[in-house]
This record gives sequence, structure tokens and C-alpha cells, in this order.
Amino acid sequence: MALGSNSDITGEAAGAVILDNSLEKVDEFLHISRRMRSIALQCAVGGMILSLVGMTLAATGHLVPVAGALAQEGSTFWRFSTPFAPRCPARAARFR
Repeated sequence: MALGSNSDITGEAAGAVILDNSLEKVDEFLHISRRMRSIALQCAVGGMILSLVGMTLAATGHLVPVAGALAQEGSTFWRFSTPFAPRCPARAARFR
């Protein structure tokens, strides 16, 4: 993480560049990164659980192929739309 904009070398070497020279931005950056990591982990684990449940239901004959394909597409949509939830005003208050 690089603070300020004095050096192009440190800016290119850093994973993140904070242009303000205040340490308050570092705290904000760490909070955002923890929240994004949590969302990514929830999506990954949730997707694996949904896939395992679907495969178990399909293997026991309780899920027909068309329903399984639709459930898989629904699961994929859920996993890819969940990270955008904090940007939606109606749901943003829930994530704070």
C-alpha cells in the first residue's frame, strides 16, 4: 500500500495507492477489503454448498436434469450478483 503520489515506482509496486496523505484512508481501505473478502468467501462457500446439495439430489433421483440445470443457473446468478449488493441503496444499510 502506497500513500501519497510522490513516487511512480512505489505506486506501481503497491497493491493499492491512497492519494491522500491521511491515515484515515488506510482504515477505510482495510474495512472495505475485509468486507469484500467476506463477501467473496460467502459466495464461494455458498456456491459449493448449493452444488453439493444439487448433486446429492440429482444422484438420488429427486432432481430431474432440467430442474438441476435451472437450479445451477440460479446458483450462478446468485453468486455473481451477491458482490454487487453493497452498491444497491436498499440493501446497503444491511451491510454496514
